[in-house]
Amino acid sequence: MTTLTIRLPDDTAERLKSLARSRGLSTNKLVEELSARALAAWDTENHFRAMAATGDIKQALAILDRLDADDRRSGNG
Repeated sequence: MTTLTIRLPDDTAERLKSLARSRGLSTNKLVEELSARALAAWDTENHFRAMAATGDIKQALAILDRLDADDRRSGNG
């Protein structure tokens, strides 16, 4: 495990501490969880960008058209 020192404005640090307390977590655990979420979002974005770079635009648009048609038929669109 690595120790990481970060500098935050005092008000941001206090708000993070308050948020952690409200969730019954240590500030460290809260930052760990928030970091994991941010990294998961970044990994997902990179995955979709890689897929988009090699994807078939016509096929993707056809899939979206089918989904739109299904939504209209089911009354969701």
